[in-house]
Amino acid sequence: MSRLLLLILIGFAVSLTSCRNDFEFESKTGGLEFSKDTVYLDTVFTNIGSSTYTLKVYNRSSKNISIPSLRLKDGTASKYRLMVDGMAGQVFENVEILAKDSMYIFVSVTAEVADANPSDFLYTDKILFGDETNPNHQKVELVTLIQDAYFIYPGRVQNPDETYTYDELNLGVDGDGNPISIRGRFLEETHPVNGNELHWTNTKPYVVYGYAAVPSNKTLVVDAGARVHFHAESGLIVANNASIQVNGSPSTTAALENEVIFEGDRLEPNFSEVPGQWGTIWFSQGSTNNQIKNLTIKNATVGMLVTGNDETSTPTLNIENTQIYNCSNVGILARDGNIEGRNVVINNCGQISFAGSYGGSYEFTHSTFANYWPSPNQSAVLLSNENDGNTPTTLSKANFNNCIIHTSSNFGIILEKTNQNFNYKFDNSLIKFADFSNQFINNELYDFSNINLFDTCLIARSSTNNNPDFKDARNNKLIIGENSAAKGTADNTYSTFNDILNNPRSNPSDIGAYNWTTFD
Repeated sequence: MSRLLLLILIGFAVSLTSCRNDFEFESKTGGLEFSKDTVYLDTVFTNIGSSTYTLKVYNRSSKNISIPSLRLKDGTASKYRLMVDGMAGQVFENVEILAKDSMYIFVSVTAEVADANPSDFLYTDKILFGDETNPNHQKVELVTLIQDAYFIYPGRVQNPDETYTYDELNLGVDGDGNPISIRGRFLEETHPVNGNELHWTNTKPYVVYGYAAVPSNKTLVVDAGARVHFHAESGLIVANNASIQVNGSPSTTAALENEVIFEGDRLEPNFSEVPGQWGTIWFSQGSTNNQIKNLTIKNATVGMLVTGNDETSTPTLNIENTQIYNCSNVGILARDGNIEGRNVVINNCGQISFAGSYGGSYEFTHSTFANYWPSPNQSAVLLSNENDGNTPTTLSKANFNNCIIHTSSNFGIILEKTNQNFNYKFDNSLIKFADFSNQFINNELYDFSNINLFDTCLIARSSTNNNPDFKDARNNKLIIGENSAAKGTADNTYSTFNDILNNPRSNPSDIGAYNWTTFD
């Protein structure tokens, strides 16, 4: 009896399953909708793959459909790659989409300049939905710009266990006497592929993996219009007795055609303003005669790291018309440095825009130090002569003339004095210092009535008081408007050079790196 019951139950289950109809798909070409009719992949370097971009395909109809053919026009010869339903390739058949549903197609590309149109270096292809001979077929265009580049990277040797040993730069020893090294190599004057690596031109971009180092007694010259891209954990080191000369010049268009730009190698739009994508430009102890003009540094960890000076009375680093944005830590971190700057602009740094630590000598004129980092606890300028528990060093000079020092937090400046060798002066500058709780009211370091420390300065004691009227500080647009407290309040004795946009300064001139303008 029990066996009979079991057979009945099995038969009943089979009958139920036999009644289910599988999804039926109608072969169809046409009638699809797309999230975009052209996929613009971002600029790629020769032989370096792009990021992956997304195309969404919609079936708005009430029927399940099967696309008989989904392929790249150039087929298996295409440099584009597709991912459809978890499968990679260039040609797909009978691709199914349920009624009122959609699917994703993921697109990437790896190509060489030789693959591109030589007139504009665009590499193109199409995703075809259906055969091209079918009048109902549909297509989505694919477009990317390919740039050839000079690639600078450390050499490597394969080990028996199939790992690699990379070239490294010796950075000295730590407190325990252990050697400190970093992956990288020295630049060469006669590199077999790149030629003279101590002269960076504007003919094509430079892509740096690891740290490139300027050898002692050599100078790296960077031409106007040069573009340099640093990979993650990469950067540039200027060694003892070495120098760098960045020879950017004023641009006439928004393309910054004459500006030198140092940034990361992630060129897709989503990474254009992401901090911390690469390391730093490191001026090591003893580097000398460094000259920087019309340079933009973006998205580094530390924009410039200055460790020591050349022990002469002249500045180790001269900076003019330079912008540093979106550093995850510090814009310029100087430890006992010797820096002179004019028209320097720094903004959006995770800690401090400019830090003059371990003493040093600094002179900035008509510069704008801002910090509008998303979290509101960052300052713009730090001065200190502390030395990690060792004997404090001398802050021989820290002069800020006609400078704007402003933040989204309460305090634009932080002063940390540990001995008497702490010399600073702010002259005709606009400084954010909103001490609502009066915690610094009796601190002589912040005695704004002392003309020996703060001469004719405008103190912004709230977000509205003595407002610099930046155009859009959070997006690094620090030009000032006609309602700025900095307008016409500078000391003209310092205004002997054009503003950062190469516009002549008026009399009376404006505090900061920019002349005021009327916003659109």
